[in-house]
Amino acid sequence: MPLTTTADTSFSSPAPEALQRYDSLTIVLHWLTAALVFALFGLGETWDLVPHPTHHVMVVAHMTAGLTLVAVLALRIGWRLTKGRRFASSGSVMATRMAHCMAYTLYALLVAEACLGFAWRWGAGRAMSFFALQIGSPFAAASHDSVVLFRQLHNWTAWLIIGLALVHGIAAICHAVILRDGVLERMRPARPNR
Repeated sequence: MPLTTTADTSFSSPAPEALQRYDSLTIVLHWLTAALVFALFGLGETWDLVPHPTHHVMVVAHMTAGLTLVAVLALRIGWRLTKGRRFASSGSVMATRMAHCMAYTLYALLVAEACLGFAWRWGAGRAMSFFALQIGSPFAAASHDSVVLFRQLHNWTAWLIIGLALVHGIAAICHAVILRDGVLERMRPARPNR
């Protein structure tokens, strides 16, 4: 009589990695970061096209969104390092390294951009605005040349971030349309059940 075995459901294979999603907080923080980055860029590139007081409102909105982004980044990095869901590689070693390099580069640039924003505003001896709240500089004002440099670096870094974010987006679309490996599905918010 042949030996028969029963399937052990405790060792059933999980759903494929590419079809799993990040946790809800990771997804919310990812898309909130993207929205804030593009809003900040749009405000920064267009506020010189409008007269006062609209110009002033846009500058305050930019600083408010920037400070919000700092809080979101701190939460996002802390969550990623502790409880955020992670995935095994879904592609080649080279593709995985490139993806990690892009992610870490964007994190580093966003942190640098925030620091440059503070340096530009506080270096000029002006307060940061969070809505109507004024946050004064804890440092002495910098030289005019330093403030100009901070402003230029802030602008150049913004363009670099937007360029890399667009490349990141194109890569995600390629995963969805060409490779069809489910990578983009990981960051898509779950649809409500009907």
